[in-house]
Amino acid sequence: MITKQLVINLLLILSVAWIMGDVFRRLGLPFVMGELFAGILLGPPVLGLVTAAPPLELMAEFGIFFVMFHTGLEMDPKELIEHIRPSLAVAVGGFVLPFMLGYFVTRMFGGTLYQSLFVGMGISITAIAVQSVVLRSMRIHSTYLGHIIIGAAIADDILSLIGLSVLIGLAKTGSFEPVSVIIVLSKVVGFFAVTILMGQYVVPRFTIRLHDREAKAFTFAMVTALLMAFLAELAGLHLIIGAFMAGQFVRKEMMDEKIFDAISDRFYGLSYGFLVPIFFVSLSFHLHIPWDLSFMAFAAVLTGMAVVGKVIGSGVGLAFFRRDIRESLIVGFGMNGRGAVELVVATIVLQLSSDLMASGTIAEPLLTENQFSALILMAFVTTVMAPITLKLSVVKACKADEAATFCKLMDEN
Repeated sequence: MITKQLVINLLLILSVAWIMGDVFRRLGLPFVMGELFAGILLGPPVLGLVTAAPPLELMAEFGIFFVMFHTGLEMDPKELIEHIRPSLAVAVGGFVLPFMLGYFVTRMFGGTLYQSLFVGMGISITAIAVQSVVLRSMRIHSTYLGHIIIGAAIADDILSLIGLSVLIGLAKTGSFEPVSVIIVLSKVVGFFAVTILMGQYVVPRFTIRLHDREAKAFTFAMVTALLMAFLAELAGLHLIIGAFMAGQFVRKEMMDEKIFDAISDRFYGLSYGFLVPIFFVSLSFHLHIPWDLSFMAFAAVLTGMAVVGKVIGSGVGLAFFRRDIRESLIVGFGMNGRGAVELVVATIVLQLSSDLMASGTIAEPLLTENQFSALILMAFVTTVMAPITLKLSVVKACKADEAATFCKLMDEN
C-alpha cells in the first residue's frame, strides 16, 4: 500500500542519493559510493530519518533483480563460457582462503567450532549484484575481466549454497551427510540444464515474434526473468541468478535491435534510475555497531581478514592462468564486495540456532548477536571499499598498459 510515509521515504532516498552520488562523481569517485553514504546519512547510523520497512525492502530486492537481468543482457554468454576455467579458479580461491581466515579469527576470539565455521562461511561470500553495479558504473562489465568476475561470483554463490547446506546438516545431526550435498548439486545442475534448454529452444520462438506495441516485449522479458528466478529459488539459488540467466537469453542476436534497445533502456531506467539507489541506501538499515572494545577488535580483524582473504585468494586463482599481478588485483578487488547475501545467510543461521536450542539439540548458539553484527559491519565496509579499490586498481593497471580494453572503456566513462 502506498502511504504518505512511503512517499516521503522515497523522496528522501532518491533526492539525497542523487545529490550524494553527483558529489562523489565530481570528486572522481564512483556514483554508488554516494548512494551508500546517503544510506548512512538517512538511516539509523546518523539521522534515522528512514528505517527498514517491507515496501522498501521489496523495492530493494527488485532493484538487484532488475540489475542482474540488465547485466545478463549486456554480457556475452560465449565470453562467460570461454573464461569459465579462470572464473572457477577465482571463485574457489576467493571462497576457501577467507573461509579459513574467518574460522581461525573467530576461534581466536573465543568462538565455538560451529560459530567459527558459520562466520567463515559469512565472509567467503561475494555479492554478485553489488559487483555488477560497480563494474557497470565503470563500464568494464563487458570486458574479459568483467566476465571473469561475474562468472566467479556466480560460482561463489553455488559454493556458498553447498557450504551452507553442509554446515546446516552438521549442526542438525552432528555428522556429514553426503546425500544432502548430492541433492543440492543435482538441483543446481538441473537448474542450469533447464534454463539453458529454455534459452536455446523456447525463448527464441517468442523473441522473433515480438513487437514493441503496448510494451509487450518488456512484458515478455519480465515473464522470462520471473520464471527463471522462480526456478533458481527452487534449486536453492538466489533469484538474481535466474534473472541473470534470463538476460543472457533475451539478447540482441535473438530479436530486432530496436526492440532489444527498448527492453534494455526500460530495465536500465527502472534499475539504476529508481530501484538501485533504494537497494544501496537500504544496506545501512541493518548496520548496528555495539560500541564495545572487544566487539570492535573482533569486527576490525574479521573485516581485515575478509578483505585479505578475498583479494589474495581470488588473485592467486587468476594468477594460475598466467595473468599478471595487476589483473589479479583487479579481479581480487572486484570479488571483494559483499552485500545483502550475508544478511540473508546470517539470519537463516540465527533462526536455525534458536530452533535447535529450543529443541535441546545444541547448548550454545550457532551465531551470537555480536558475531552477526560483525558480519553485517564487514559486509557494509567491503561494499563501500569495492568501488574505490576496484577503480584504483584499474587506474594503476592502465598506467602500465593504456592499450588494455578496460582502459579504453574507462576513458569513455
